[in-house]
Amino acid sequence: MVVEQLIRAAACLRDDVGPIGNRLVSEGSVDVCYNPLDYAWDAHEAYLRRMGDSGARTVILGMNPGPHGMGQMGIPFAATSVVRDLLGITDIPVNQPEVADPRRPVVGLEYPREEVSGTRLWGLLAEHYGDVGSIASRVFLVNHCPLMLFSGPRATNITPDKVGGPTARTLLERCDQHLHEVVEILEAEQVIGVGKFAESRARAALTDYSAKVLGCWHPSPASPLANRNGGADWRANVRAVLP
Repeated sequence: MVVEQLIRAAACLRDDVGPIGNRLVSEGSVDVCYNPLDYAWDAHEAYLRRMGDSGARTVILGMNPGPHGMGQMGIPFAATSVVRDLLGITDIPVNQPEVADPRRPVVGLEYPREEVSGTRLWGLLAEHYGDVGSIASRVFLVNHCPLMLFSGPRATNITPDKVGGPTARTLLERCDQHLHEVVEILEAEQVIGVGKFAESRARAALTDYSAKVLGCWHPSPASPLANRNGGADWRANVRAVLP
C-alpha cells in the first residue's frame, strides 16, 4: 500500500537525520536543531494518510520546515487554518523537541500565528483543484529536508543551503535518498521544486529518473516575486506548472 510505504520511508528519514542534526550542533554549524518528524510524528503520519494514497503523480518539493508551519505541526507548508479546515487534521498532540530552545517554542496544531507561505500555497491548490481529496489526487507535498535549523542570538531560521561542511552534505544526500523513495513509491511523473534550492536539489538527485523536474517561485512573503502585482504573478507562475 502506497501510504504505508510513505510512512516507512518518512520514519527512516526521521531516525537517520536526527543524529546528523545533532552533529551539526555539536560541530558548531548551527546552534539549535529541531526534528519535526520526531516530536510531531503523529500529525505527520496523519498527513501522509490523508494525502499519500490518492494517485498523485506530481511531487511538490519544499526546502525545509518553517518555524511557524511544519516546525509546529509536522506537515509540509503547514498553516493553522489550512491544517484544521482544509486537511481536516485536528486534536493530535505534538510533543517537544529533544532539546527545546525557549526562543523557538513549539505549540502544535493550535499555533496562533499563520504560516503565510502555507496559506498561500495550500490556498492556491484549493482554488485550483477543490477539496483535499481532489488536491491529493493530483499533487503530494513534501520537504526535501525535514530539519529546522537555528543560529545566532535571536535563533534565526537557517535554511540548509546556508550550512556548509561534510555533515551538511551528508544531510542533503540522505534527503536526496528520501526524495528518490517518494518518487518511486508514487511513480511520480514530475517534481516541482518550490524555489531555486528545492528545484536544484531535485535536478541533481533525480538525474537517473524519468520524472520531469520543474520549478516555481516560492510563496514566502519575503520574496518580491511572490508579492508582485498583489501575488497575481506568483499564482500564475505556480498554475503554469501544476498538473
